[in-house]
Amino acid sequence: MRLKKTEILKFLRDQAGRPLLVKEIQNYLGIARDERQELKRLLNGMVNSSDLVKIRGGRYGIPSKMNLVTGILQGHPDGYGFVMPGGDEKDVYVNGRKLKDAMHGDRVTARVEGTKPGGKREGSIIRVLERAHKTVVGRYEKGKKFGYVVPRELRITHDIYIPKDESMGAEDGELVVAEISVYPSNNRSPEGRIIQVLGSPDNAEVEIQSVIAEFNLPAVFPDEVVEEAIKAGEAVSESDVAKRVDLRQMTTVTIDGETARDFDDAVAVRREKNGNIRLWVSIADVSHYVKEGSALDKEAYARSTSVYFPDRCIPMLPENLSNGICSLNPEVDRLAFTAEMEFNDKGQCVDKSFYPSVINSNFRLTYTIVKKILVDGDGSLKEKYASILQHLNTMEELCDWLKSYRKNRGCIDFDLPEAQIVLDIQGGVEAIVRSERNLAHMIIEEFMLATNEAVASYLTRKKRPLLYRVHDEPEEEKISDFKEFIHNFGYHMKGEKTSAKELSRVLGEVSGKPEERTINHVLLRSMKQAEYNPVNVGHFGLASKEYCHFTSPIRRYPDLVVHRILKKALTHKRLDDASRDKEKEQLRIVGEETSTRERRAMEAEREIVSFLKTGFMVDKVGETYSGFITGVTSFGLFVELEELFVEGLIHVTSLHDDYYLYDEKGHMLTGERRGKTFRIGDEITVYVDRVDVEKRQIDFKLA
Repeated sequence: MRLKKTEILKFLRDQAGRPLLVKEIQNYLGIARDERQELKRLLNGMVNSSDLVKIRGGRYGIPSKMNLVTGILQGHPDGYGFVMPGGDEKDVYVNGRKLKDAMHGDRVTARVEGTKPGGKREGSIIRVLERAHKTVVGRYEKGKKFGYVVPRELRITHDIYIPKDESMGAEDGELVVAEISVYPSNNRSPEGRIIQVLGSPDNAEVEIQSVIAEFNLPAVFPDEVVEEAIKAGEAVSESDVAKRVDLRQMTTVTIDGETARDFDDAVAVRREKNGNIRLWVSIADVSHYVKEGSALDKEAYARSTSVYFPDRCIPMLPENLSNGICSLNPEVDRLAFTAEMEFNDKGQCVDKSFYPSVINSNFRLTYTIVKKILVDGDGSLKEKYASILQHLNTMEELCDWLKSYRKNRGCIDFDLPEAQIVLDIQGGVEAIVRSERNLAHMIIEEFMLATNEAVASYLTRKKRPLLYRVHDEPEEEKISDFKEFIHNFGYHMKGEKTSAKELSRVLGEVSGKPEERTINHVLLRSMKQAEYNPVNVGHFGLASKEYCHFTSPIRRYPDLVVHRILKKALTHKRLDDASRDKEKEQLRIVGEETSTRERRAMEAEREIVSFLKTGFMVDKVGETYSGFITGVTSFGLFVELEELFVEGLIHVTSLHDDYYLYDEKGHMLTGERRGKTFRIGDEITVYVDRVDVEKRQIDFKLA
């Protein structure tokens, strides 16, 4: 079947006139009987992507023609919610009374029942399509005959009723995991049973385990996956090396952080006679060991990404693969997939090729070592690494070329310092410091960006379906607000159409100014999230027409998918239209799933960091700090401490000197009587008033 989504949508929108059964769509479009299952799969995929809605009786129709919207329900602690359809379609507000049996995170269909001035839509939930939560993590409240689990996720506003004989002996106040057996209705609370007692919330390890359970992170590998991983062995065999390009005699290094244990990438360079620089980026050939459809592959897909906490990693692959045979460890043979590229002094890639290889990395370098050699000129390290000193100098030069090329193209480079949590021997927080980003980091970043772009460009020219890493243009409304915001600081954007190059120019203009960090923050919040998608809309932030993820297959499933696509492109014939459409649909599903799981991992990482930060601030109540305002809302000011990279809230009710009015577009609060203003970027002195570790809240007051 060569029928495409666009053709089905056009037919249902322009000709059908009403919702239709699968059989009716099949007959109208002249689709053969033996292709009916393929049609059903395509229609259900369109329902999942919110292009169609499936109503009672198994009929498919255009949502907008029925005032229906499909999307994710974003709950609010106060009991109401928003249905978020995604794309450019506006959210739908749902009053708490009209949520019915839906809970935060569920995929739902809502009926739009009205539109307020300004285009804000209101409606009600008519159907839950997919449940987000089969289990809930929360605090157990014990009663005489029954108990309740109060969810840790504040946007889940229902307590879970627990019969006494389903409590697993949990004590009052303990953190537990409850399995939901009955979902809520208008007049009934959800019911469930406790399946795991985590322990006291005062215990740091219990808190971390609760986050792992709350975000449904699979911490243990199934036995069959472990057994399959063991079969990969510990060393590369001669049969594995056959038919690969042998790069073992080439000077190759890895450059990573001090605590890194899995090494995805190794790099090598050579100055050519014409003055160009040739770069080899060898990436761990995970696809050789993780076969499509295997138990290992299914588990890697279910995880989609490694999750990194300050004290541990929940890996995508078992340790003997991620840290062993797949990892490009020094002085051992390893299988790799190499991108060989030649760059001129303008940073342009003038030649590229890709091939399976075998390498033997000469040195395991760290960012600190490379920085001390290239930036600090450390004599002892220069002597120790004399054999590769010229290679490192060439890498630095190539990095400069690539950076200039990206800058000229208009790539947006946010300069936002990140927090690094330093733990002591017992696992407690010793300090929260600024994470370093030095020349060595930039070298590897530039090399990986260039490689990802080269792979995407090659596969696009080959017309192979590809899982792109896309970053759509920001909404004009948000950019309009951004323009208005920077106007308050005396900055202006040129031209009518928003371009990455113009935004990059603005960031360059504010560089080194007091308001730099603030404007970076506001612009970042105006951007859309990057995602994985076979439909290429380009990468706005990188100002790249074609971009994908290829360089981290040990920790990201989409990279593994791209490796497989590239291998097929190098060894297989061209695809026919039917095969291409089928692959695109499969990649669409993979893209949606992996994007969702990536966001889940990021939220879990943020939650752990938030827990550690609030725990660190418990004994700081009453202490005074300098900070700056990072966010302004109608209910108060978010302030980040300059010294500690910790954020807290000054409640507007604690500002006693005036009544303060909220200016949403100006990102400021203004005193009604005295005219005093608080806006994003303002420096401010606060003292720590209250810390609630369980709710991850830090309250400040003006000093």
